[in-house]
Amino acid sequence: MSEPLPRWCEETCVVCPAQQLGPGQFDVADRPGPDFTYRPNLGWRATTDGVAVCVHPYRVSLPPGRYASAAEPIPDQAPRPAPTPEALELPADVMDLEGWIVAVLRAAPVDQIFSASARAERLATERFGAKATVEALRRVLPTELAARLPRP
Repeated sequence: MSEPLPRWCEETCVVCPAQQLGPGQFDVADRPGPDFTYRPNLGWRATTDGVAVCVHPYRVSLPPGRYASAAEPIPDQAPRPAPTPEALELPADVMDLEGWIVAVLRAAPVDQIFSASARAERLATERFGAKATVEALRRVLPTELAARLPRP
């Protein structure tokens, strides 16, 4: 499949290669880091060789792997990876804010999701300001809450 999966457009960061590329056309790393810098000319993070990299495996539901750079096969039935402890650390870069909020919400028990959201909002606002935090929350909350909370 050369096109992104439809759910990826809602569930991934706006700077994720999964917004434009299909499975196998980018690598997946276990977390953001200096090895995968954001490339404004590409619109996503990439290796030094220019291979696109998603740094939030729990958002694309793929385990970390070198799918594009080493032609590793995409697993048929892989469980959705859980956020790692590192993914739950408040990022230094605002580009990783959405992914961090998703990690915090997915790691929270359902009965604590609203308190986790409030705590994430407070911490993110302290580091990134209200505008960036509200923009990230507006993008993340509808999808994450709909997926986690029981329907009436």
